[in-house]
Amino acid sequence: MKKTKNKAIKIAYAGDRDVSVWILKFLIKQGIKPLALLVSDKKIATHDKELISLCSFLDSSHVLRGGEFKTAAKARLFKKLKLDYIVSIHFPYIYPQEILEIPKQGIINLHPAFLPYNRGWHTASWAIEEGTPYGATLHFMDARLDVGDIIYQEKIKILPDDTADTLYKRVKKLEFAVFKKAWPSLADVTYTRQPQFKKIRTSLHKRKDIKSIQLVDLDKKTTPRELIRRFRALTTNNIKEAAYFKSGSKRYRVQLHIVKE
Repeated sequence: MKKTKNKAIKIAYAGDRDVSVWILKFLIKQGIKPLALLVSDKKIATHDKELISLCSFLDSSHVLRGGEFKTAAKARLFKKLKLDYIVSIHFPYIYPQEILEIPKQGIINLHPAFLPYNRGWHTASWAIEEGTPYGATLHFMDARLDVGDIIYQEKIKILPDDTADTLYKRVKKLEFAVFKKAWPSLADVTYTRQPQFKKIRTSLHKRKDIKSIQLVDLDKKTTPRELIRRFRALTTNNIKEAAYFKSGSKRYRVQLHIVKE
């Protein structure tokens, strides 16, 4: 891919997870160096060190931790930088309206779902559990969660041997591809905005919602299809998110390993 022609584009970058590292490397290779970096709090961050290392050219005052970006002082910093975009990649914080209004073009967010399906958390789990379309979406952010105008999105097929873990790993690669395809139009400000459909079935799940489907009642009648689907949806990289059954006072976690022959 050719480098972006418009190197005057000004961004702040907010991210976490490995996909945010891939995209930041891509942007820097395109000649786009963030004027500020937002990373997660140390207690929950997974790739903050890599992101900070990639932005070693920044003054420490332009590297913000956790919810620090919400302060009045940092809002003034963003205004002073005259940003075109804030690029948000798996950054687990809500932007207040004051910050949403600062970038000239807006805040763009990469979401591992085929919006408007699966807004919110645990998108791979709910796509398997509810049988909804799945994919990756780059969209503008507004005050409501994951409902801003779509810039570009693609679907991914959920395979019979997918668990939430394998599906999430695959969709992160699709997210990267979606961003790379959409970036030239963002850099040249030739992008289009597609409002999310209001008349089709949508879903929104909070982080805690997954708890409502984890307990397996061993005495409840169900089909093998439903049970396997539930185990697939709850097989993530975190054993605490797995399905479980009870025996006495003990919980027994269940994760699924599927082998295609």
